[in-house]
Amino acid sequence: MKKILALTLALTMIFALAAFSPAASAETPVKAGFIFLHDENSTYDLNFINAAKEACERLGVEYMFKTGIPEDQECADAAEELIDEGCNFIFADSFGHEPFLIQVAKDYPEVQFCHATGTQAHTVGLPNYHNGFASIYEGRFLGGVAAGLKLNEMIESGAITADQAKIGYIGAFPYAEVKSGYTSFFLGARYVCPSATMEVTFTNSWYDPTLEKEGATKLIANGCVLISEHADSMGAPTECEANGVPFVFYNGSAADACPNTFIVASRIDWVPYMEYAMTCVAEGRDIDADWTGTMAGGGVKMTEVNEKAAAPGTAEKLKEIAALLESGELQVFDTATWTVDGATLTEYLADVDDMGDFVPETNVIADGYFHESEFRSAPYFDIDIDGITNIDA
Repeated sequence: MKKILALTLALTMIFALAAFSPAASAETPVKAGFIFLHDENSTYDLNFINAAKEACERLGVEYMFKTGIPEDQECADAAEELIDEGCNFIFADSFGHEPFLIQVAKDYPEVQFCHATGTQAHTVGLPNYHNGFASIYEGRFLGGVAAGLKLNEMIESGAITADQAKIGYIGAFPYAEVKSGYTSFFLGARYVCPSATMEVTFTNSWYDPTLEKEGATKLIANGCVLISEHADSMGAPTECEANGVPFVFYNGSAADACPNTFIVASRIDWVPYMEYAMTCVAEGRDIDADWTGTMAGGGVKMTEVNEKAAAPGTAEKLKEIAALLESGELQVFDTATWTVDGATLTEYLADVDDMGDFVPETNVIADGYFHESEFRSAPYFDIDIDGITNIDA
């Protein structure tokens, strides 16, 4: 009996030691380095900065920031500096950072690199390089619905006629990411205001308060009665506030600065992705090459509706349509709702596998809609549809 008891105690100690041994329980400590194109003055970068702080603080991860890093060799230098400081997780937030991040990822296979808005993770073949984005086109669509409801209110009040329901949109660059955003916004407006049209102008900069303000001025002068944008400063919103023109924003609320004209804004919440990726590093798990956040998963958010500027019933309508989007009952890029040169598209080859040759290779229209961000995380909708005019062309 004593021998059995001694053997039992010995086995218990062995199992206990195994359970609490470093090999069985320890996680890899994560030190995160973040590279931002601008600083807190850019609404785009501020959205990332806030998410990085929140994610790291939730996980108890030490972090370092590099702000004001341009889309050139300085990005690679910043990444290497962060690695020298002990960072084993690097995150960069701007599209043009990608080639420089890939360059460093090849040299540091022990470090995990995540890049927002990029396109090459699924083709470059690096196990330590990853892309993330979200179905923000759904948020843009909801912003468009809010805009369309405002147009309807203006029509019903006699402030404008139905054929004057013209939206102005300020884009940064004529990239697929921007086209996807303004097209989904336009389709949201048309969903509730069928007579809506839209004019688009580009600043060819992600952040330029002066050019964005000038873009708003030009669009308002052209007869646009409501403005939105894919650009990162308060230049356009403040110009709209000064002129009493309703505005739908991106990446954060402008209710405090523009209480009379700001309606609502959509944004990507990067906290879920950052938490997921850093947890994978800690636990030694693979990070998906492409990760796409969704409304249902908390990756796409809307600000509170500014009731002072929005049409009555906007918040309720957005909630109703968000449920349809989340269930899949409503598709943003339903091909029955838009045309190209008067024709409905039944197929379309997109450059999903970005090899640098700009050759489209993947049919992305099936089941009656354009399958945005399903073949990779970053947008590839680059179609010029009827109803939208590029006034810079």
